[in-house]
Amino acid sequence: MMQALSRLLSKIPLSLLVIACLTLGLAPFFPVPHVWEKLELLANGALSRPLDIFDLILHGTPWILLILRLLLVRSKSA
Repeated sequence: MMQALSRLLSKIPLSLLVIACLTLGLAPFFPVPHVWEKLELLANGALSRPLDIFDLILHGTPWILLILRLLLVRSKSA
């Protein structure tokens, strides 16, 4: 399972993940990035509406994939 995930992540270009984080991961940018707003709701225990949960998943996925990809690169170099 982990090897399959590792192979899948290694096929995604790092530059594509960075672009996804800077666009989808932060959009809309004003007044506060959407993912940040949803993380604040989660931290305050106010993330209860299905739309808010969907937004957190949608805007958070690029960040999770980028973190996993960077951890994969780090583990291969060590």
